[in-house]
Amino acid sequence: MIDRQSGLRSALKVGGLVAVLVLTGCAATKQRAPVEDRTTSPAATRSSAAAATEAPKVLPGAENAGKPGYYTVKPGDTVIRIGLESGQNWRDIVKWNALENQNLIEVGQVLRVVQPGVDPTQAGVRPVVPPRVETRPLEPRSPTAAAAGSPASVVPSTAASASASAASSAAATAAAKDNDSDINWAWPSGGTVVAGFDDARSNKGLSIGGKAGDPVLASAEGRVVYAGSGLRGYGNLIILQHNGGYLTAYAHNQTLLVKEDQAVRRGQKIAEMGATDSDRVQLHFEIRKQGKPVDPARLLPPR
Repeated sequence: MIDRQSGLRSALKVGGLVAVLVLTGCAATKQRAPVEDRTTSPAATRSSAAAATEAPKVLPGAENAGKPGYYTVKPGDTVIRIGLESGQNWRDIVKWNALENQNLIEVGQVLRVVQPGVDPTQAGVRPVVPPRVETRPLEPRSPTAAAAGSPASVVPSTAASASASAASSAAATAAAKDNDSDINWAWPSGGTVVAGFDDARSNKGLSIGGKAGDPVLASAEGRVVYAGSGLRGYGNLIILQHNGGYLTAYAHNQTLLVKEDQAVRRGQKIAEMGATDSDRVQLHFEIRKQGKPVDPARLLPPR
Protein backbone atom coordinates (compact mmCIF):
# COMPACT_ATOMS: atom_id res chain seq x y z
CA MET A 1 0.00 0.00 0.00
CA ILE A 2 2.76 2.33 0.96
CA ASP A 3 4.65 1.42 -2.21
CA ARG A 4 1.59 2.35 -4.32
CA GLN A 5 1.27 5.73 -2.64
CA SER A 6 4.94 6.43 -3.19
CA GLY A 7 4.64 5.52 -6.84
CA LEU A 8 1.62 7.75 -7.20
CA ARG A 9 3.46 10.70 -5.72
CA SER A 10 6.42 10.09 -8.04
CA ALA A 11 4.12 9.99 -11.04
CA LEU A 12 2.51 13.26 -10.02
CA LYS A 13 5.89 14.89 -9.64
CA VAL A 14 6.97 13.69 -13.08
CA GLY A 15 3.73 14.89 -14.61
CA GLY A 16 4.13 18.30 -13.01
CA LEU A 17 7.66 18.58 -14.32
CA VAL A 18 6.49 17.73 -17.83
CA ALA A 19 3.78 20.39 -17.60
CA VAL A 20 6.32 23.00 -16.53
CA LEU A 21 8.58 22.10 -19.44
CA VAL A 22 5.68 22.38 -21.89
CA LEU A 23 4.68 25.79 -20.56
CA THR A 24 8.28 26.99 -20.73
CA GLY A 25 8.56 25.80 -24.30
CA CYS A 26 5.42 27.73 -25.21
CA ALA A 27 6.79 30.88 -23.61
CA ALA A 28 10.05 30.46 -25.47
CA THR A 29 8.16 29.97 -28.68
CA LYS A 30 6.28 33.22 -28.09
CA GLN A 31 9.55 35.12 -27.50
CA ARG A 32 10.92 33.89 -30.81
CA ALA A 33 7.91 35.13 -32.76
CA PRO A 34 9.01 37.17 -35.85
CA VAL A 35 9.14 40.96 -35.41
CA GLU A 36 8.01 43.26 -38.23
CA ASP A 37 10.96 44.95 -39.98
CA ARG A 38 9.71 48.50 -40.54
CA THR A 39 12.84 49.54 -42.45
CA THR A 40 11.86 47.31 -45.32
CA SER A 41 8.21 48.25 -45.40
CA PRO A 42 6.70 48.86 -48.84
CA ALA A 43 6.38 52.59 -48.14
CA ALA A 44 10.06 52.85 -47.19
CA THR A 45 11.05 50.87 -50.26
CA ARG A 46 9.06 53.19 -52.53
CA SER A 47 10.61 56.25 -50.85
CA SER A 48 14.16 54.91 -51.34
CA ALA A 49 13.47 54.12 -54.99
CA ALA A 50 12.11 57.64 -55.56
CA ALA A 51 15.19 59.19 -53.95
CA ALA A 52 17.49 57.05 -56.09
CA THR A 53 15.77 58.10 -59.31
CA GLU A 54 15.43 61.82 -58.41
CA ALA A 55 17.26 64.00 -60.92
CA PRO A 56 20.32 65.90 -59.59
CA LYS A 57 19.89 69.61 -58.96
CA VAL A 58 20.88 71.76 -61.93
CA LEU A 59 22.66 74.92 -60.78
CA PRO A 60 22.20 78.26 -62.57
CA GLY A 61 24.44 78.71 -65.59
CA ALA A 62 25.66 75.10 -65.61
CA GLU A 63 25.33 75.00 -69.41
CA ASN A 64 28.10 77.64 -69.62
CA ALA A 65 30.68 75.81 -67.48
CA GLY A 66 34.13 76.03 -69.03
CA LYS A 67 33.22 78.65 -71.61
CA PRO A 68 35.32 81.83 -71.97
CA GLY A 69 33.83 84.71 -70.01
CA TYR A 70 32.26 82.49 -67.33
CA TYR A 71 33.40 81.49 -63.83
CA THR A 72 32.45 78.38 -61.85
CA VAL A 73 31.99 79.12 -58.14
CA LYS A 74 34.44 77.29 -55.83
CA PRO A 75 34.24 76.68 -52.05
CA GLY A 76 34.95 79.90 -50.14
CA ASP A 77 34.15 82.18 -53.08
CA THR A 78 32.24 85.44 -52.71
CA VAL A 79 31.13 87.78 -55.47
CA ILE A 80 33.78 90.27 -54.31
CA ARG A 81 36.53 87.64 -54.60
CA ILE A 82 35.23 86.56 -58.01
CA GLY A 83 35.40 90.19 -59.14
CA LEU A 84 39.04 90.37 -58.04
CA GLU A 85 39.86 87.03 -59.69
CA SER A 86 38.19 88.00 -62.96
CA GLY A 87 39.27 91.65 -63.04
CA GLN A 88 35.71 92.98 -62.90
CA ASN A 89 33.61 95.23 -60.70
CA TRP A 90 31.65 92.93 -58.38
CA ARG A 91 28.56 95.09 -58.85
CA ASP A 92 28.70 94.43 -62.61
CA ILE A 93 28.83 90.68 -61.93
CA VAL A 94 25.71 91.00 -59.78
CA LYS A 95 23.96 92.89 -62.59
CA TRP A 96 25.09 90.62 -65.44
CA ASN A 97 23.83 87.55 -63.57
CA ALA A 98 20.63 89.14 -62.14
CA LEU A 99 21.61 88.06 -58.61
CA GLU A 100 18.96 89.05 -56.09
CA ASN A 101 21.39 88.60 -53.19
CA GLN A 102 25.15 88.70 -53.87
CA ASN A 103 25.74 86.70 -50.67
CA LEU A 104 23.74 83.70 -51.96
CA ILE A 105 25.85 81.87 -54.52
CA GLU A 106 26.39 78.11 -54.62
CA VAL A 107 29.46 75.99 -55.27
CA GLY A 108 29.24 74.82 -58.89
CA GLN A 109 27.11 77.76 -59.99
CA VAL A 110 28.41 79.39 -63.19
CA LEU A 111 28.53 83.19 -63.37
CA ARG A 112 29.08 85.53 -66.31
CA VAL A 113 32.19 87.64 -65.67
CA VAL A 114 32.34 89.48 -69.00
CA GLN A 115 29.86 92.09 -70.12
CA PRO A 116 27.17 90.63 -72.41
CA GLY A 117 27.96 91.24 -76.06
CA VAL A 118 31.71 91.63 -75.45
CA ASP A 119 34.25 89.19 -76.87
CA PRO A 120 35.82 87.49 -73.78
CA THR A 121 39.23 87.43 -75.48
CA GLN A 122 39.12 91.22 -75.84
CA ALA A 123 37.33 92.08 -72.62
CA GLY A 124 40.24 93.87 -70.98
CA VAL A 125 41.58 95.77 -73.96
CA ARG A 126 40.98 99.49 -74.21
CA PRO A 127 39.49 100.61 -77.50
CA VAL A 128 42.11 102.19 -79.68
CA VAL A 129 41.41 105.86 -80.21
CA PRO A 130 42.35 107.08 -83.70
CA PRO A 131 45.07 109.71 -83.63
CA ARG A 132 43.69 113.23 -83.56
CA VAL A 133 44.13 115.09 -86.81
CA GLU A 134 45.17 118.69 -86.33
CA THR A 135 43.41 121.07 -88.69
CA ARG A 136 44.85 124.41 -89.72
CA PRO A 137 43.35 127.13 -91.96
CA LEU A 138 44.78 127.17 -95.44
CA GLU A 139 47.10 130.07 -96.13
CA PRO A 140 45.99 132.25 -99.07
CA ARG A 141 48.01 131.50 -102.15
CA SER A 142 49.58 134.14 -104.27
CA PRO A 143 48.07 134.80 -107.71
CA THR A 144 51.21 133.37 -109.30
CA ALA A 145 50.83 130.10 -107.46
CA ALA A 146 47.15 129.94 -108.29
CA ALA A 147 47.89 130.52 -111.91
CA ALA A 148 50.52 127.83 -111.91
CA GLY A 149 47.98 125.34 -110.59
CA SER A 150 50.59 122.71 -109.90
CA PRO A 151 48.90 119.44 -108.92
CA ALA A 152 51.68 118.78 -106.43
CA SER A 153 50.87 122.00 -104.57
CA VAL A 154 47.14 121.24 -104.30
CA VAL A 155 46.73 117.43 -103.96
CA PRO A 156 48.71 115.56 -101.29
CA SER A 157 51.12 113.00 -102.59
CA THR A 158 49.66 109.50 -102.84
CA ALA A 159 52.86 108.04 -101.42
CA ALA A 160 52.80 110.45 -98.47
CA SER A 161 49.17 109.56 -97.69
CA ALA A 162 49.94 105.85 -97.79
CA SER A 163 52.95 106.36 -95.53
CA ALA A 164 50.90 108.34 -92.98
CA SER A 165 48.16 105.71 -93.03
CA ALA A 166 50.66 102.91 -92.44
CA ALA A 167 52.27 104.81 -89.57
CA SER A 168 48.89 105.39 -87.92
CA SER A 169 47.97 101.72 -88.31
CA ALA A 170 51.28 100.59 -86.80
CA ALA A 171 50.86 102.95 -83.86
CA ALA A 172 47.33 101.72 -83.23
CA THR A 173 48.47 98.08 -83.35
CA ALA A 174 51.30 98.76 -80.91
CA ALA A 175 48.94 100.52 -78.53
CA ALA A 176 46.49 97.63 -78.64
CA LYS A 177 49.22 95.08 -77.84
CA ASP A 178 50.89 97.05 -75.04
CA ASN A 179 48.43 98.51 -72.57
CA ASP A 180 51.06 98.86 -69.86
CA SER A 181 52.32 102.03 -71.52
CA ASP A 182 48.88 103.61 -71.02
CA ILE A 183 49.24 103.64 -67.22
CA ASN A 184 51.67 105.78 -65.30
CA TRP A 185 52.25 103.65 -62.20
CA ALA A 186 53.43 105.00 -58.85
CA TRP A 187 54.42 103.33 -55.57
CA PRO A 188 51.46 103.10 -53.15
CA SER A 189 53.67 103.61 -50.09
CA GLY A 190 57.12 104.85 -49.19
CA GLY A 191 57.79 101.88 -46.89
CA THR A 192 60.24 99.04 -47.39
CA VAL A 193 59.22 95.91 -49.27
CA VAL A 194 59.26 93.11 -46.69
CA ALA A 195 57.96 90.33 -48.96
CA GLY A 196 58.07 90.16 -52.73
CA PHE A 197 55.72 88.70 -55.30
CA ASP A 198 55.65 84.89 -55.29
CA ASP A 199 52.56 83.48 -56.98
CA ALA A 200 53.69 79.89 -56.28
CA ARG A 201 53.52 80.60 -52.53
CA SER A 202 50.24 82.50 -52.78
CA ASN A 203 51.88 85.90 -52.26
CA LYS A 204 50.12 87.60 -55.14
CA GLY A 205 51.62 91.04 -54.57
CA LEU A 206 54.08 93.05 -52.50
CA SER A 207 54.06 93.38 -48.72
CA ILE A 208 55.24 96.88 -47.79
CA GLY A 209 56.12 97.65 -44.18
CA GLY A 210 55.42 100.80 -42.22
CA LYS A 211 53.72 102.09 -39.12
CA ALA A 212 50.05 102.44 -38.34
CA GLY A 213 48.58 105.51 -40.00
CA ASP A 214 51.13 105.79 -42.80
CA PRO A 215 49.51 107.05 -46.01
CA VAL A 216 48.39 104.58 -48.66
CA LEU A 217 48.32 106.16 -52.12
CA ALA A 218 46.52 105.27 -55.34
CA SER A 219 49.09 103.69 -57.63
CA ALA A 220 47.37 105.06 -60.75
CA GLU A 221 44.34 107.01 -61.85
CA GLY A 222 41.21 104.91 -61.56
CA ARG A 223 37.86 104.30 -59.91
CA VAL A 224 37.01 102.62 -56.61
CA VAL A 225 35.14 99.37 -57.25
CA TYR A 226 35.33 98.07 -53.67
CA ALA A 227 35.95 99.55 -50.23
CA GLY A 228 35.20 97.33 -47.24
CA SER A 229 36.17 94.26 -45.23
CA GLY A 230 34.18 91.51 -46.94
CA LEU A 231 37.12 89.55 -48.35
CA ARG A 232 38.72 87.14 -45.87
CA GLY A 233 42.47 87.54 -45.52
CA TYR A 234 42.57 91.13 -46.79
CA GLY A 235 41.14 93.07 -43.85
CA ASN A 236 40.01 96.58 -44.72
CA LEU A 237 40.46 96.54 -48.47
CA ILE A 238 40.29 98.96 -51.40
CA ILE A 239 40.15 97.80 -55.02
CA LEU A 240 40.68 100.27 -57.86
CA GLN A 241 39.86 99.65 -61.51
CA HIS A 242 42.15 101.12 -64.18
CA ASN A 243 42.41 101.20 -67.97
CA GLY A 244 43.55 98.15 -69.91
CA GLY A 245 41.79 95.59 -67.70
CA TYR A 246 43.91 96.37 -64.62
CA LEU A 247 42.89 96.26 -60.96
CA THR A 248 44.96 97.27 -57.93
CA ALA A 249 44.25 96.04 -54.38
CA TYR A 250 45.32 97.70 -51.12
CA ALA A 251 44.83 95.47 -48.05
CA HIS A 252 45.09 95.51 -44.21
CA ASN A 253 44.33 99.23 -43.86
CA GLN A 254 43.23 100.67 -40.54
CA THR A 255 41.19 103.45 -42.18
CA LEU A 256 39.56 103.74 -45.60
CA LEU A 257 39.28 107.25 -47.01
CA VAL A 258 37.39 106.63 -50.28
CA LYS A 259 34.01 105.18 -51.27
CA GLU A 260 32.86 102.88 -54.03
CA ASP A 261 32.43 104.45 -57.47
CA GLN A 262 34.66 107.38 -56.51
CA ALA A 263 37.24 108.53 -59.06
CA VAL A 264 40.79 108.88 -57.70
CA ARG A 265 43.98 110.46 -58.96
CA ARG A 266 47.43 108.91 -59.12
CA GLY A 267 49.16 109.56 -55.79
CA GLN A 268 45.93 110.44 -53.95
CA LYS A 269 45.75 109.27 -50.33
CA ILE A 270 43.06 106.61 -50.22
CA ALA A 271 43.72 104.87 -46.88
CA GLU A 272 45.93 104.65 -43.81
CA MET A 273 48.16 101.66 -43.23
CA GLY A 274 47.12 99.17 -40.56
CA ALA A 275 47.08 95.53 -39.48
CA THR A 276 43.49 94.37 -40.05
CA ASP A 277 43.44 90.62 -40.74
CA SER A 278 47.24 90.61 -40.47
CA ASP A 279 49.80 89.83 -37.76
CA ARG A 280 51.74 93.04 -38.42
CA VAL A 281 51.29 96.56 -39.77
CA GLN A 282 51.76 96.40 -43.52
CA LEU A 283 50.26 97.21 -46.90
CA HIS A 284 49.59 94.22 -49.11
CA PHE A 285 49.54 95.60 -52.66
CA GLU A 286 48.44 93.70 -55.78
CA ILE A 287 48.25 94.52 -59.47
CA ARG A 288 46.05 92.23 -61.56
CA LYS A 289 45.48 92.23 -65.30
CA GLN A 290 42.13 90.68 -66.28
CA GLY A 291 42.15 89.03 -62.86
CA LYS A 292 45.61 87.45 -63.14
CA PRO A 293 48.17 88.65 -60.56
CA VAL A 294 51.31 90.24 -62.02
CA ASP A 295 54.48 91.23 -60.21
CA PRO A 296 54.08 94.91 -59.26
CA ALA A 297 57.84 95.35 -59.22
CA ARG A 298 57.82 94.89 -63.02
CA LEU A 299 55.46 97.83 -63.52
CA LEU A 300 56.32 100.25 -60.72
CA PRO A 301 59.07 102.83 -61.39
CA PRO A 302 62.53 102.26 -59.90
CA ARG A 303 63.08 103.84 -56.51
